[in-house]
Amino acid sequence: MAVMMIVVQLGCAAQQTARASVTDMASSADELLDALSDDERERIGVAFDSEERTRWHFIPPEMFPRAGVALNELNERQALAAHGLLKAGLSHQGYLTATAIMELEDVLRELEQSDRFARDPSGYYLTVFGTPSIRDSWAWRFEGHHLSLHFTIVDGSATVSTPSFFGASPAEVRNGPQRGRRALAIQEDAARALLQSLDARQRSQAVVSSVAPDNILTGTTVPAEPIAPIGLMAAKMTAAQQSLLRSLLEAHTAPMTAEIGTERWRRINDGGFDNVGFAWAGSQERGSPHYYRVQGPTFLIEYDNTQNDANHIHIVWRDFDGDFGRDLLREHVRSVRH
Repeated sequence: MAVMMIVVQLGCAAQQTARASVTDMASSADELLDALSDDERERIGVAFDSEERTRWHFIPPEMFPRAGVALNELNERQALAAHGLLKAGLSHQGYLTATAIMELEDVLRELEQSDRFARDPSGYYLTVFGTPSIRDSWAWRFEGHHLSLHFTIVDGSATVSTPSFFGASPAEVRNGPQRGRRALAIQEDAARALLQSLDARQRSQAVVSSVAPDNILTGTTVPAEPIAPIGLMAAKMTAAQQSLLRSLLEAHTAPMTAEIGTERWRRINDGGFDNVGFAWAGSQERGSPHYYRVQGPTFLIEYDNTQNDANHIHIVWRDFDGDFGRDLLREHVRSVRH
């Protein structure tokens, strides 16, 4: 009986956390919409069932125009509300990572000395799909160069956060006032720790190519598909190596809210942790072009650092059947009479 009560209490706590996250997003979105002018409100709002919701990219706005309203169009009050919505979808660490990526646009502008791209730290767009609600389905997106963050709320009770993309150029700032800054350091360091822990036999399975691909392989395709070969399976790792693999996964769940991180771990465990594979391609030397992926039956993480002399990171998390909440939305349609 005591065990049963603990299980029920944990379930209720998880539901309350999920509800709190949905409430935070809805109230933050409402606060932003209330702060906008009629014209801005019309531009930021897109129908939930629009094809625009699954149109996404991580390249500069000049190469891929976005729907919505950009931060650089907003006054101080509106910008604070926009950042409030971003904070509602990310952990504190994730928010700091996102803003660090945005601030790298200033570094790029100095490095490039070119007018090809504006390289504006405020050139990021917010779009709201449908009507924010604590009961119904809606979504929102924050997107620009090296950030593409998608949040789909289904039935007011579940939040889906894929695809999610974080990038950094430069991956390490090598000159100037921000010298030594690495916006995505833990995602590289955790993978290297796992790679270095492998013995020769394990490494022969994990290293799938001596040449790294020049970008993430899934691109912006919808839906994403599993990639072969999968590399070294968790089932073939020692307990200490499995712990390093969990730390690597944590590096990719940590930027999201606790609720979203818990949901990501639920999907990982539903597919079986032993069935998660780690694959590496390219050089094993720090500072040289390299790539890795972590893949399970339900999800895929890709990391690529090959461009600009291996100083330009792309990272994406995809759910094979869950990007943009497609699986939950299908279940909703089947369960509700229309």
